[in-house]
Amino acid sequence: MTLDPSSSSVPRGDAIPFDAARRRAFADFALRTRYDDIPLRTRERVKDYCLDLIGVSAAAAQIEAARIGREMAVRQMSAGADDARARILFDGRCASLVGAAYAGATQIDSLDAHDGYSAAKGHAGCGLLPSLLAFAERKGELTGEDFLTSLVVGYEIACRAGLALHGTVSDYHTSGAWVSLAVAALGVRLLNPHPDILRHAIGIAEYHGPRSQMMREIGNPTMLHDGSGWGAMVGVSAAELALMGYSGAPAVTVEGDDASVYWEDLGHTWLTDRQNIKLYPICRWAHAPVKAALDLCAAHHLQASDIASIHVESFHEATRLARGIPETTAVAQYSLDYPVAAALVCGALGAHEVSGKTFHDPEIARLVSVTTVAECPHCNANFPADRLGRTILTTFDGRTCDSGIVRAPGEHSNPISRDGIVEKFRTFTAPVLSAERRASIEHAVFSLGNRPDALSALQQALYEPIVYSGVAHHSH
Repeated sequence: MTLDPSSSSVPRGDAIPFDAARRRAFADFALRTRYDDIPLRTRERVKDYCLDLIGVSAAAAQIEAARIGREMAVRQMSAGADDARARILFDGRCASLVGAAYAGATQIDSLDAHDGYSAAKGHAGCGLLPSLLAFAERKGELTGEDFLTSLVVGYEIACRAGLALHGTVSDYHTSGAWVSLAVAALGVRLLNPHPDILRHAIGIAEYHGPRSQMMREIGNPTMLHDGSGWGAMVGVSAAELALMGYSGAPAVTVEGDDASVYWEDLGHTWLTDRQNIKLYPICRWAHAPVKAALDLCAAHHLQASDIASIHVESFHEATRLARGIPETTAVAQYSLDYPVAAALVCGALGAHEVSGKTFHDPEIARLVSVTTVAECPHCNANFPADRLGRTILTTFDGRTCDSGIVRAPGEHSNPISRDGIVEKFRTFTAPVLSAERRASIEHAVFSLGNRPDALSALQQALYEPIVYSGVAHHSH
């Protein structure tokens, strides 16, 4: 099967030149990269992301959007054959590969605490991990080394696809728009690593990828979040279609001349190392003001009851986040003044504070009512390379406590250590997983690439349903 851009049967834009050497380099990286080709630090770091994503998935299982996503997968995306069936994370049931990837990515995306790539203003891992796990179910025998290598390959392709998309179009799209290409590439890599099939797969994924407009979701937060579930679904579908012989137009964000700059360092510069880790389950844009507020309280020994007013400054996009007391979990995760106030009252900001259980807290409501927000020119000038913010607390006794400009914690320039990621995993999963199950997952993840049975041990720990008060988290 070949794809000739000069053929009349292949749709083509007149302004899209195709570079054969660049196409071969992309295929070589996507299909032939091996474990030993990847730096040790990158192989170890991707284990951290894997554990973090699993922890977010478990913590998100109770969220309504996650539950609906799983039900959708089981009801509408069931498998017609045994070799097209995959298990759903923390659910105990099966769907098609497409359904399992969709449900898994939707679940992680429903709790905004997963890793991200600041330069692309989005998230690669959320769509990659559940899709890779689904493909692993289809492939059968897969080593821990193969699993980690594929995950790194996915991050490298996804991040560059995001940069290329945002660098060549005028709008700001959700992560699903670009992670779909990486998911499609992983499917071909694992199931039939042929360059022509790869080219069709990423072409299909780009053509049908959900180019949803992120600022619409920021302005009106819903369960749509970052489009990762749809991106995973499209990516798996694209791979399966290409593997069956379905053709697709060349992917412009990979092969187009104006996208070439984003692929020049593929296999040399490892963008996997540059992911950020979220300590709070909210939009990354609000992290700096939250950290600033918590740091001020610690430095000045303040209680929420001491605070008369709050002033927050950040970049323009952050000031577009929702204001006021949220009515839903989705709005809470895309808010600005609420998470700052909730962190000040609760002393922390975790899944509990965005679950709805604190939406009616009178002290949080009081602090939200006395919060003002403004744009900061310095923060604007440094976005998206940095997520900066500033919080100023004024106390009832007349003190003004100013954080100055603060960077969101967990950026790759000042990364969260493995110990910090393990601590986050344990904190997020303590309410939903037993200590034994948490320990099994940790051990399996960090043994990938070192222990032959590590991947099978990890899979065994991931698919049993989470039980709350004796009731499994899915409905029958």
